[in-house]
Amino acid sequence: MAFAPRGPEASFFQVLDQHRASLLVALRKGGREPAGGGTHLATRFEDSVGLHMVSHCTTRKIKSDSPKSVKTFALILKILSMIYKLVQSNIYATKRDIYYTDSQLFGNQTVVDNIINDISCMLKVPRRSLHILSTSKGLIAGNLRYIEEDGTKVNCACTTAVAVPSNVQGIQNLITDAKFLLIVEKDATFQRLLDDSFCTKMSPCIMVTGKGVPDLNTRLLVKKLWDTFHIPIFTLVDADPHGIEIMCIYKYGSMAMSFEAHNLTVPAIRWLGLLPSDIKRLNIPKGTLIPLTKQDQMKLDSILKRPYITCQPFWRKEMEIMADSKMKAEIQALTFLSSDYLSRVYLPNKLKFGGWI
Repeated sequence: MAFAPRGPEASFFQVLDQHRASLLVALRKGGREPAGGGTHLATRFEDSVGLHMVSHCTTRKIKSDSPKSVKTFALILKILSMIYKLVQSNIYATKRDIYYTDSQLFGNQTVVDNIINDISCMLKVPRRSLHILSTSKGLIAGNLRYIEEDGTKVNCACTTAVAVPSNVQGIQNLITDAKFLLIVEKDATFQRLLDDSFCTKMSPCIMVTGKGVPDLNTRLLVKKLWDTFHIPIFTLVDADPHGIEIMCIYKYGSMAMSFEAHNLTVPAIRWLGLLPSDIKRLNIPKGTLIPLTKQDQMKLDSILKRPYITCQPFWRKEMEIMADSKMKAEIQALTFLSSDYLSRVYLPNKLKFGGWI
């Protein structure tokens, strides 16, 4: 089914189509990235999955007769009983709903979040199988239609965004003719691209933002779109360690959710921008750059030591450029060139000529 409006001529997407063809060939061969591996605490890195748990990982015991863990044990039992009722009744609740059933007992939301993650890990089932959902914060726009679990028909638009559904696994009948999916780190950049009609000009395409560090539902949606359509997926993040970290979460996962890596990671994701090398190539003035803080440098060093970076020599080179310059840049630095340089020149050229790594 065709979507309107249409964007560039078919020839614009030639390199993108070639990239998609190479991704499909790699999928048929059973892998998505160059070979690589390594271990880190209770997780193992595999190029086709990302960070995931190993069977011989370290465990901890919580005893009912131990003064140190008796309260945690009681809270686990309480939440387990609530999960049992949810599953039996075939209804869903959010983590926030769980917390407010007895906020004084739980103390704070983090306690509930950690226990739910522990239960999910202990039972080796995704959180949605416990009938517990997260409140979505992500947004989606572009050429996409789907039906939510309750029958609601959602028709995403190129000019306005809709919220990522809270039960991603329940959506069905997804339809798109998008040539690519662009993950945008920050909501402000996402909204600016909408205001500049980027989705319309680059149609057919899809844009998603997790508004910073992505929530579970945004990651699930990106994974579902990849599994369903196998279209190229790119990230647009700040040229700083925090932006790189966010990109790594989408692509390779996180330690905290490594037990759900198979449902969350998309190793086929590529880094579109903002690349540290772009800063020099585009002659962005030094006055628009920001010095790396000590925390930034520590974060950058940590990422460079991760096992998956051995599979990404071009990523490593970009991060070494950042480390050598001791400077970082936000996407907004491109506005020095022109107010709409990002949507009018930078992204179209990157997409047309294959400027991703």
